[in-house]
Order: sequence, then structure tokens, then C-alpha cells
Amino acid sequence: MIRYATIGTGWITDAFIRGASMVPELQLAAVYSRTEKGAIQFASKYAGEIQLFTDLTSMAACPDIDAVYIASPNSLHYSQSKLFLEHGKHVICEKPAVVLPGEMRVLQHIAKERGLIYMEAIMMMHLPARRVLHDAVKKLGRIYSARIDFSQLSSKYPSLLEGGLPNIFNPAFATGALMDLGIYCVYPVIDLFGMPVSLRADALFLPTGADGVGNCLFIYQDKHINISYSKVGQDRIGSEIIGDAGTLRIQSISQLGGIALVQKDGTEIPIWGHDEKDVLMSGEAQDFARYILNFDSSREEYEAASALSLDVSLVMDEIRNSAGIQFPLDCP
Repeated sequence: MIRYATIGTGWITDAFIRGASMVPELQLAAVYSRTEKGAIQFASKYAGEIQLFTDLTSMAACPDIDAVYIASPNSLHYSQSKLFLEHGKHVICEKPAVVLPGEMRVLQHIAKERGLIYMEAIMMMHLPARRVLHDAVKKLGRIYSARIDFSQLSSKYPSLLEGGLPNIFNPAFATGALMDLGIYCVYPVIDLFGMPVSLRADALFLPTGADGVGNCLFIYQDKHINISYSKVGQDRIGSEIIGDAGTLRIQSISQLGGIALVQKDGTEIPIWGHDEKDVLMSGEAQDFARYILNFDSSREEYEAASALSLDVSLVMDEIRNSAGIQFPLDCP
């Protein structure tokens, strides 16, 4: 049994706990909140004996905790992940797990040296649909282009319009459209096609200084891939991977849902539907537990996932540099 703790009390933590409840090897053992009241309110939603913490160092040192799920603001991911790894805890951290590629290298090194699992929680890479997507791409013939989009109108946008400063639009927390949504576009591109020869990116900035809209052209020797993302508008078309033998439509790139093959004559063949919400988060939880409990048989898969996470962090950093997206932590 893996006894895990959580950092963060938002909806994404609830979603992870629901997904983890489908994995018998995982048991919620502790929650952290900045206030005791917040910890009590969050833990009260779940059954069992759950320890409450308002101090991260104390939680990291607790012998009754084996692992931690981190869903705090992006700017805190590195320091919190490092703290728990140094205390001998396995770590699964919400995307983006780090802001800088150097941070990813440090955390992966610590985990390797201490025999721990450190992984980025990116649900799409742990779904059965990922293999379906890989197999479907092989049916497209020669691929020259793709258009990958994830535009989702933020629930915090009205607050922004009223002059507020929601965390998701506050550069101090290393957030914005690229970090929150764009990463869902970058992951499948790198997973399917590898690292590009070069890229060109741009962004539109909001009054808070955060990027609200962005796009990037990935340039390969034999193809061009365009990604776009937004937190101030809603996509209604989805994404497409285009080959000379057909086109692959993907309604939801973040969930790899609604995948269909469109043949050259226009015939559309459904390939994959939409997973239930709880199932979406259970895949990463299941793999996290499997990497911990069955490392020898999972080593190759885990190392490939780690290498992909590092590549994605390198590409995200290059996109930020190209588009001029800066955070306060870039200049310590």
C-alpha cells in the first residue's frame, strides 16, 4: 500500500483523489493546506484517517507518508518537489512540473540517486487513447502538417475583466495560457514527432502581464506543426493531423477524446470516444503506483516518460524565449 499526501485544495486535487480511489494500491493519508480550517474542510470530503498538515516540512518528514501529489501554483512546484524527494518521498506533480528545464534535471537526478519515482502528472500520456493515437497516425501516410489547438475560456476570466488578479493570470505564479493549456499541445507533438529542428512562437499578453493567447510553429525537416492555445476564448473545432492518405481529427487534445480518421474520400471512421472524468485521472495514478511497486518491470516505460518530460520542458522554455513570456523567478 502506498500512503500518499496531497498539496493543493483545488478541483484538480479532488479529481486526482477520485482517480486514485480507483487504484487499490493508493491510500489517501494526509492533506496540506496553509490553514487548519482549510485542511479540515478539504479532508472532510473523504473517508478514512487523514492527517492534517499546515507545515510542509513536517509533512515531508512524516514516516506515515510514502508519496505526495503536488497541485500548488506552478512557481512552487520545484521547491516542494525537491523538499519531498530529499525526505525520501515519491512525487507526482501537476503539469507543468517545473518552470525551467534545469529544475527538471535536478529533480530527476535526486529521484534517481535515492531510488524514488518523480513524474509529471499529465493525464493524456497515461490514457489508453495515447496508444490508439499512435496507431492511428500510422494510417495517415506521409504527414506534412498538423494543427493542434487547446483553447478554453477560463472560469476566472470574468474576475480578470472586473480588475481582479486571479492566480492563473498572475505571472508571479508562473502561469498563463502556455503553462496551463499550451503544454497539452506540446506533449503530443513531441511524443508523436520528436524534437523539432526549430520553432517560432508568439503570444498576446493580458494587462496582468500573463499570456492569454499563444501559438507556435514547430519546424521539422519534412513537416510543419502548428499549435495554438488560449484562456480567453473557447475552441469549437478541435485538432487535426494531416497526411496524404487521410486526416486524423481529435475533438479534445487534452483528453485525447473524440478521435476519428477521415479518409481521402471524406469517409469518417470513429476510433475513440470520450473517457469518463474519473477515468481520465486514474491512468496517471495507476502508472505512478505501478512505477513505485513494480519498478524493475516498469523501468523502461518510466525512463521514457521521464525523458519525454525533460524534452517537453526544454521545448516549453524555448517557446517562452521565442514569445517573450517571462516570470519573476526567471531573474532570481
